[in-house]
Amino acid sequence: MNHFICVTCGVQYEQSTLPPDSCLICNEERQYIHPEGQSWTTLEKMRQEKIYRNDIIQEEENLYSIHTNPNYGISQFAYLVQNQGFNILWDCITYLDRTTIQVVEELGGIDVIALSHPHYYSTQVEWAEAFDALIYIHEDDKGWITRPSERIVFWSGENHELNYGLNLHRLGGHFKGATVLEWQHGNQGLGVLLSGDVIQIVPDQHWVSFMYSYPNLIPLPANKVSEMAERVKTMKFDRIYNAFHRMVKSDGIAVVERSANRYIKALKGTLFET
Repeated sequence: MNHFICVTCGVQYEQSTLPPDSCLICNEERQYIHPEGQSWTTLEKMRQEKIYRNDIIQEEENLYSIHTNPNYGISQFAYLVQNQGFNILWDCITYLDRTTIQVVEELGGIDVIALSHPHYYSTQVEWAEAFDALIYIHEDDKGWITRPSERIVFWSGENHELNYGLNLHRLGGHFKGATVLEWQHGNQGLGVLLSGDVIQIVPDQHWVSFMYSYPNLIPLPANKVSEMAERVKTMKFDRIYNAFHRMVKSDGIAVVERSANRYIKALKGTLFET
C-alpha cells in the first residue's frame, strides 16, 4: 500500500495498492493532465532518488520561503511565518525529508498549516504528522481533499483568526474556497499578504492579476474581481508575497485596486481596441 503522488501537480492521495486512475486535481479546467499521460510516484521514491532538496531562505524578519530544487510539480513556494511564538506554514510543497524537518524544527517547528487552495495541498498530511500540526482548509474546498486526515480543520465563513494578527480570508475566485493570509505584524508592522495565486503577482511586480485557470488562461468575471479587490481593502498589509517567489514590495492594497480596475476594463472592452 502506498500514498501515491501525482507527478504533474504533486498532490498526495490516500493509501492504496494501485495508483488512482486519474488525478482529481489535474483532471479539470484549472489544471491539466500531462500530454504524455497520468503518472505517479511516492514520497519514499523521491527520497530514494536523492535528486531533490528543499531550500529554506529567510525573506525578511520572521518569514522564510521553502522551495524544492530542482523544481517539482507546480513548483510553488511554501512560507513559514513566525508570529510571536506561533508558527504557521502557509501553503505546502510535496517534498519533505529529514533535513527539512530538522531545519524547520530549529526555527520553532509548525503549529498550523493553512492552505490557499487545492493545487497546493501536496503532501500536507505528511507535513502535519511530522510537526504535530493542524491543517486549516476552507470548507468550500472540502471536496478536493485527496488524503483525508483527522488533522484537517474545515473553517467556514469569510475570515478566521488563527493567532493574534494572523487571519485567513476567503476571497474565492480561483477556487470557491480560495484563501489568502493576512499577517499584520510582518514587514516591521506594516503587514504582509500571502496570496498564493489567488491574487497573482505578475512579472512587472507593481501589478497583480486574477485567474480561474492559469494554465488554460480562463479569466474570472469582472464582478468577482471587483468583489475580491473590495475585500482586500479591509485588511492590513503593505507587502504581498505570492506562491512563486514574487513580491509587491509596498503599497499592496493600492496595487490590487488599480490592477483589478485594469482587469475589469479589459474584460469590458474599454482598456484597448484590437
